[in-house]
Amino acid sequence: MIYGQDPLHISEISPYANHLIDMALEEDESFNDATTTLLVDENTTGTGILMAKEEGILAGLNIALTVFYRIDENIHVEPLIEDGSWVEPGSQLAVIKGKIHVILKGERTALNFLQRMSGIATLTSKYVNAVSSFKAQIVDTRKTLPGYRYLDKYSVRAGGGKNHRMSLADGILVKDNHIELIGLESESLNDKLEKILSLAPTSLKVELEVSDIQQLHQALEAGIPIIMLDNMTNDEMRNAVSIAGGRALIEASGGITLDNVKSVAETGVDIISVGALTHSTKALDISLDINI
Repeated sequence: MIYGQDPLHISEISPYANHLIDMALEEDESFNDATTTLLVDENTTGTGILMAKEEGILAGLNIALTVFYRIDENIHVEPLIEDGSWVEPGSQLAVIKGKIHVILKGERTALNFLQRMSGIATLTSKYVNAVSSFKAQIVDTRKTLPGYRYLDKYSVRAGGGKNHRMSLADGILVKDNHIELIGLESESLNDKLEKILSLAPTSLKVELEVSDIQQLHQALEAGIPIIMLDNMTNDEMRNAVSIAGGRALIEASGGITLDNVKSVAETGVDIISVGALTHSTKALDISLDINI
């Protein structure tokens, strides 16, 4: 993995990235490229230039360049811009020098990583910019591409967003199904919430999903530190924030779009979780131009 200064902590995802890169290259049978083998002499050298074709936020450049290293360690790559940077059509992102057949074999795999990750970062930045005048932080969810969790969440960070739980082990998020399943049916919600807090490891944050104001009151009385408002209207969220009065962090969740995220932030919530950052993103248009 290629990284120097690491403000976005890409080094933390390198083991996962290398595994995904190897899997992707195997899936594409990059070492058995029939077209390149037929048409390109193995010793022909040249240069490839990664270039943005639309504006957005870059993410995953180091991972894309590592694709070529996984094919041939003798390839030379030079990143020209850092992840998290704004790019415009025509922006040169990196230069790859070496054997043309190596560049061609890695082209599609490298672009697949780079375009998806940059798309996530770009969409995230739009949400972050939309609420920049408010205290609310934009966070992701676990609605990620299976196997790509670390890459997807890294891309959210590159776009200025924050990560929610990385996995089920990273925090306690109690939803309606959990409430129904713990304890006896005769127990009140307050009793169940107190049981949750007493059983939870002190190292893990506890968050509760509520669907109405009555549940909010009960969560606050029990001392739940983070409360997720599930699909509430803006008026309901504004009321919830007022009732909470700073006693708990308030998270808005469900139905958040670019069209309504600003109005959600205006309610005074602390956190806005957006599944669309990773499950409905559009790839950023990026090309690889090759010259001999």
